[in-house]
Amino acid sequence: MRSEGEAAGGAADETARLPDYAERVLDVAELIPPGRVMTYGDVAEWLGEGGPRQVGRAMALYGSAVPWWRVVRSDGVLLPGHELRALDHYREEGTPLREAARSAEGHMPRLDMKRARWDGADGADEGEGTHI
Repeated sequence: MRSEGEAAGGAADETARLPDYAERVLDVAELIPPGRVMTYGDVAEWLGEGGPRQVGRAMALYGSAVPWWRVVRSDGVLLPGHELRALDHYREEGTPLREAARSAEGHMPRLDMKRARWDGADGADEGEGTHI
C-alpha cells in the first residue's frame, strides 16, 4: 500500500512493496504442495475476499517468484502461453493429468482436477491454520 507521501507524488518505487492482497495471494500459492493445485476461486475463498479475477491479476503481475503453475483455471486447462513450462513442472511434481483426446487441438493434456485439487487440509506445515 502506498503512503500518503507516495500518493502525493513521492518518488518511491511502487513495485518495491507488493499490494497487501497480492502478497497474501502469493503466500497461499507457496503453501500448495508439489503435485497439487488450487483454482483462482479457491485462493480467493481461502483468503475470504476478492474473486478469481483478482487472484488471476495478482498472479499475472507478481506470481513469477512463486509456484505459479499450482494456481490454475477451474476447468484444468493449462495457462495459455505457458502450457509447456507448466507441463514440465506438473510432470516433475507428479501432478495428476488427463491426456488430451486425439481430436483436441495440439493434444495438450489438462489437469485432473478431481485428483490434483488441494483444499488446504492436508500437506500444510504443522502449526499452519487452514486460512491465512
